[in-house]
Amino acid sequence: MDIHITNQSWIEVDADVLLIPLFEDEDSTSSFFSDLNGSLEGLLQELVETGEWTGKEGEIKVFFKPPHFKARRLVLLGCGARAQYSEARARRTVLHAVKRISSFQLRHFSILSRRKNNLGTMAQALVEGIVLATYDVAEYKTEERSRALIDRITVITEGEFDENRVRMFMERGCVLGEAANRARLWVNEPGNLFGPVTLAERAREIAEKYGLQIEVLGEPEMVELGMNAILAVARGSDEPARFIVLKHLGDPSPDAPPAVLIGKGVTFDSGGLSLKPSQSMEDMKADKAGACAVLAAMQAIASLQLRCNVVALLPAVENLPSGRAQRPGDVIRSMCGKTIEVLNTDAEGRLILADSLCYARQQLNPRYIIDVATLTGACIVALGHLRAGLFSNDDALCSRLLEASSRSGELLWRLPLDDEYQKEIESDIADIKNVGSRWGGAITAAKFLQAFVGDTPWCHLDIAGVDIYPEKHEMKGPTGFGVRTLVELILSELPDQPAL
Repeated sequence: MDIHITNQSWIEVDADVLLIPLFEDEDSTSSFFSDLNGSLEGLLQELVETGEWTGKEGEIKVFFKPPHFKARRLVLLGCGARAQYSEARARRTVLHAVKRISSFQLRHFSILSRRKNNLGTMAQALVEGIVLATYDVAEYKTEERSRALIDRITVITEGEFDENRVRMFMERGCVLGEAANRARLWVNEPGNLFGPVTLAERAREIAEKYGLQIEVLGEPEMVELGMNAILAVARGSDEPARFIVLKHLGDPSPDAPPAVLIGKGVTFDSGGLSLKPSQSMEDMKADKAGACAVLAAMQAIASLQLRCNVVALLPAVENLPSGRAQRPGDVIRSMCGKTIEVLNTDAEGRLILADSLCYARQQLNPRYIIDVATLTGACIVALGHLRAGLFSNDDALCSRLLEASSRSGELLWRLPLDDEYQKEIESDIADIKNVGSRWGGAITAAKFLQAFVGDTPWCHLDIAGVDIYPEKHEMKGPTGFGVRTLVELILSELPDQPAL
């Protein structure tokens, strides 16, 4: 995508559409309001006086071929109170507006930043919002439909600016937006077309295109490693399991301990013999959202050529019932030797993550581990569709991840990991059982994972509830949640890469 930054007068910018943010507490006596109102021949003031324009967040007003403007369309964006105009709000409002006008088939978008300080970070957020708006959830519809085919973005600012620095932030926003959209595309792939083998194929394509190292373990290799928890989940399906290892070795010292990202890759989850109700299966193609987010984050990390070592682990399985499927009451031995009593085969995500955590500790000497998983319905009950659950054994790592989340706009909420919750998953016949009682289910799931982490700094993101947004949301359908937060975390740790 072609991106530009300019301090040219917004009236003179030649584009298909010009987006101008306005606030609900906009000073009507300010020079900016007066200039815009004058360019619109007094119409803005009339709209304010009649209540047809308030500036509340999410409000938009479209002008076709406005007089005095070179842009073919002018769109006013309501951004709420000026004091609350953050990068996250800017990203959200521009995404909403671009989705609303995507049927116009506009290719060149220009937008006024309205921010003189921290221009780079605002420009990144604006570009991300525009790129995120181009994702089309209706991938498999066959009739002709309008698509947002944006190929040029111009950010307009006032005064002097460091063009190279701002362009770097804009390019970053483009990379992150495209990576998140790629994750959304994968999440939306149905189970009949996208199984563990297909996920491995997509990972190979990304590795080849972006210069990542890749190793894909099949079931014989997993047997040799003792990955019995992953194999137990996969046993009920005719689709063979895959364990995907992707490496970005950008550190000048290739032996430097890597950050390890793990993504749950259940390409379809029926619940196994602990069968889900039919309605609960409808969105279970999205049970691979964690793996999709991690894979897309690796695409972005490699594309940005970050000078760090990052390894992604993607355990990929399909969870189905059959005569070969694992049974409630089975006991399996994980890769690290810890035995697990399986009381519910629908608590399968924590099983494949257990072996992945063991692999990370035994094979990779990680600086830290972050796993991303659509793990529990209990997390949706606790946090709804607004925030993902965050669990951690390391306060410093947790704080950095929360800061990255605030920059990306992908909201997290830290939940407890008190030792008392461990009693819920104590087993009479094995080292641990895979479920506790119905109470605090997101926490007991995280406590289960913690048993396989040891003293390695670790964060667990339970993204159930934010992997797919419901109707009446600007990002209806798959969200790509986690992609931008993971990359922002990695960026924040690099001295030569200014973070947001």
